[in-house]
Amino acid sequence: MTQNQDNNKKPKQIKRLPNIPKKPQKSPKFNIFWVYATIIIGLLVFNFMFNSSDLKTISYKEFEQNMLLPGDVKQIVGYRSSDGETYTGEIYLKEGKNEDPKFKKYVNNGALSISKNGPIAKIVTTTSESLEKKLAESQKDMPPAEQITITASSKSSPWLNIFLQIVLPVLLFAGLWIFMLRRMSGGGGGGGGQIFNIGKSKATLFDKESQVNITFNDVAGLEEAKTEVMEIVDFLKNPKKYTNLGGKIPKGALLVGSPGTGKTLLAKAVAGEAQVPFFSLSGSDFVEMFVGVGASRVRDLFKQAKDKAPCIIFIDEIDAIGRARGKNSVMGGNDERENTLNQLLVEMDGFGTDSGIIILAATNRPDVLDSALMRPGRFDRQISIDKPDLVGREQIFKVHLKPVKIAPDVDAKKLSAQTPGFAGAEIANVCNEAALIAARKNKQMVDMQDFQDAIDRVIGGLEKKNKIISPEEKRIVAYHEAGHAIAGWFLEHANPLVKVSIVPRGVAALGYAQYLPKEQFLYTTEQLMDDMCMTMGGRVAEDIVFGKISTGALSDLEHITRIAYGMVKIYGMNKEVGNVSFYDPHAEYSFDKPYSDKTAEMIDTEVRKLSNEVYERTTALLLEKREGLEKLAQKLLEKEILFQTDLEDILGKRPFDTRTTYDEFVNGDIPKDVEKPVEMVPGDTPVVEHITENNPQQEEN
Repeated sequence: MTQNQDNNKKPKQIKRLPNIPKKPQKSPKFNIFWVYATIIIGLLVFNFMFNSSDLKTISYKEFEQNMLLPGDVKQIVGYRSSDGETYTGEIYLKEGKNEDPKFKKYVNNGALSISKNGPIAKIVTTTSESLEKKLAESQKDMPPAEQITITASSKSSPWLNIFLQIVLPVLLFAGLWIFMLRRMSGGGGGGGGQIFNIGKSKATLFDKESQVNITFNDVAGLEEAKTEVMEIVDFLKNPKKYTNLGGKIPKGALLVGSPGTGKTLLAKAVAGEAQVPFFSLSGSDFVEMFVGVGASRVRDLFKQAKDKAPCIIFIDEIDAIGRARGKNSVMGGNDERENTLNQLLVEMDGFGTDSGIIILAATNRPDVLDSALMRPGRFDRQISIDKPDLVGREQIFKVHLKPVKIAPDVDAKKLSAQTPGFAGAEIANVCNEAALIAARKNKQMVDMQDFQDAIDRVIGGLEKKNKIISPEEKRIVAYHEAGHAIAGWFLEHANPLVKVSIVPRGVAALGYAQYLPKEQFLYTTEQLMDDMCMTMGGRVAEDIVFGKISTGALSDLEHITRIAYGMVKIYGMNKEVGNVSFYDPHAEYSFDKPYSDKTAEMIDTEVRKLSNEVYERTTALLLEKREGLEKLAQKLLEKEILFQTDLEDILGKRPFDTRTTYDEFVNGDIPKDVEKPVEMVPGDTPVVEHITENNPQQEEN
């Protein structure tokens, strides 16, 4: 008991010491210029120790007997030394004589080799006249053509020679080396700027000096997600408020949502609101061509974060390094991403993990993440950011309409009701496109018509006014779109039509029909059947009127096939297959199927039966409403664009009492605190646009 008590007292005694530093002292950083200096000094020493230009001094008598009289000398180059006291003559031999074995004794012990064209030795005298006199005396019996003379030379300073011959090449070599290292490591400066800093983190730090201007007021339509994230910010600002009750600050939060829903924007708002350091980086910043770099960058990131704690780390697109381990890996290979993920798991919740660091991460692929990364203790919270509903879209429109000069007729409510399924990024694009369209028309304000054109641009693509379409093709497109409109108008559970157009748009769209679907999460069998019949209306209209079909129903058939297989294979809406579901969200059956070949044949048979039933039902409906089909197609050929009011004038009121979501919301009948169902139906919900295609190869793309 006494020993345990003493052990318990030791931490308290350490806490009382006033001079213990809270942070470990940083060791001096490695300087790359020490490497450059070492290389230069080494080369200089090497040149001085093994310099072949350090000639051996010989006597004149030896020169005369061994070189001059045998006729091996080519010339003598003489020059006065820098001190002015001696005169030196360098001896140059004839071509090929330097390689003669008898001259090897004149090479100094430190020299590596004899230069083929350089001097072999040197003679040192007091004056040039004395050397010339001796040379003339030695050559008095030689023919004049074979006699040699002294060639005067002005030798430069030895320090200049050293600089030109040694230092300058070394500097050029060092500069080339630095340039190559910077190119290999992806540029200079910052973490990873040099080859020796390639393991450093590339995270961008936002603190008091570089504060983000985006706040929670700039984030609209994400009230539930904002509440969760604001609580995390409050944890860091007022930790005692939660720790006094025994709670712990969450270690991480994972933002999950479709592309464009505002995950990164929400993280920017956290950086703007939190009065703590904020590290921001992408998941791909950890990935490098060198082995071990990813894990090293993770370690360096958390080392910096511990020095700045309390702080927040935001990793965008974490699925780049957080994919499930063991899948799609090479047998016996060393997966760099797995090593990076292992290091990240250890840093987030390992043996020596420190508190005060909160991890925010964003992804639109939560199904591919490793289960160890998703568990509590690493990501305690998973915040789902869905596409905004009617009320959320209205709030997003109000945010993006603030900088736009809008006309009095622009209503955010109407715009939100006309853009079902739009994410925040698409709404921002609509507002920007509307402003550009108004500016193109030289308007002073952006009106509702500009927003309608912008919505059409986002849905169907750029309007192709100059696209040449034959009259026959235009008639086919008109009857095709009229078939969609008639089927949707007289089917109770089909989405009400808002607009139908035969104006070519985008790359392959010759026409499209736009609907306003009801904001719902659960679909019945009757609703799915009516939706498929409405989608089949274009193909059936072509068959009834022209007696032949075209490739314009490509997207329609894709939509029908997807819903039919969903009803039979996923939702258990077929009597023959039964109440079973072969839904595979995690791709666990990528190499094999969870059903037999007989069941697969049964599924294909039931899907074809369902498709034929939809075709027959749609054919019967359009034959019954053939007169309205003709009127609507002719009106389309005349005006090219028809709205819901035009359909009421031609076909009369819709024979159902159900009101559209647009009418209910614009008239204020939908409360803003409507509770949504907890569980959503997996798979694709019915689409809202049916585009007539003119490219039969697009299905392959």
